[in-house]
Amino acid sequence: MKKDIHPKYNSIEIVCSCGNTFQVGSTLDTEKISVELCSKCHPFYTGEQKIVDADNLVKKYEDKMKKAKTMSFRSKKAKMEARKSKKDNIKQPSSTLTLKDMLANADISK
Repeated sequence: MKKDIHPKYNSIEIVCSCGNTFQVGSTLDTEKISVELCSKCHPFYTGEQKIVDADNLVKKYEDKMKKAKTMSFRSKKAKMEARKSKKDNIKQPSSTLTLKDMLANADISK
C-alpha cells in the first residue's frame, strides 16, 4: 500500500435525540455527530409508532379525510339527471309574446 494517501480513521461519538450515545469509526474530523433516530428509538426496532410531523401534514390529511366522509358524492349520471329535471321544471310562458304585444303591455307614453 502507498503511504500518506489514505484518510485518517477516527472514533466518533454519535448522540441521538433520545439520549442514546455510541461510538463509531469514521474518516470525519469531528468528535460528535447529532442524529434524530437510532436503533433504540427507531419505530422499526421498537415496534411503536412515532410520527415525525414538522409541517402538520398528518393533521391536514386527517382533516381532509374527515371532510370527505361528511360530503355526499353523487355520480356524474345523477348530477346530469338532477340538472335535466331542474331545467324541465322551469316554467315556460304559455304563449309567446311578440315585441308589439310587450310594448303594448308596457304602456309606454309617447
